[in-house]
Amino acid sequence: MRLLPACDRVAQPWKNGGGVTREVAAWPQGAGFGTFDWRVSIAEVASAGPFSRFEGIDRTLAVLRGRMRLTFPERVLELDSVGAPLAFPGEAPCEGEPLGGAVIDLNLMVRRGKTRGRMERLSGTVAASDATLVVAQAATVLRIGGEVQSLAPLDAVLLDGEVTFSLDTMAFVLRMD
Repeated sequence: MRLLPACDRVAQPWKNGGGVTREVAAWPQGAGFGTFDWRVSIAEVASAGPFSRFEGIDRTLAVLRGRMRLTFPERVLELDSVGAPLAFPGEAPCEGEPLGGAVIDLNLMVRRGKTRGRMERLSGTVAASDATLVVAQAATVLRIGGEVQSLAPLDAVLLDGEVTFSLDTMAFVLRMD
């Protein structure tokens, strides 16, 4: 279990220059945008604009705080902090618009054909395999056997291999295989 505290993340400008993101974790460690198998980040969205396009990347997006309208050529969706994550191709044209103030979102990107990823909001007992990342939406306690890890909002824990853990509140569980 590797703790990834929110306070240690460094803000980086978006690929399209319209905001900032903070990398939570990526594989392989130290990989850049062109070389990651998977990447998880948290972004602050203060104004409307186009999403960066990522050819060959599958994305899953969830809103941690606020509400956001996503406009694709074929549909318009609104996401909020209690709704399900949305999966879509990274090369899909998409415009994002915060509704009623700034938005904080959680973004999973996986290289298509190399890695698969799933993002769920869960609590209680969870079984993990391969690489699993837990991201706290609010203060959360994670237990693995006798080990206890208290997570502040937006802290994360990276787990590797088969393990069963429990969460005392809802948190995002991302599985990459």
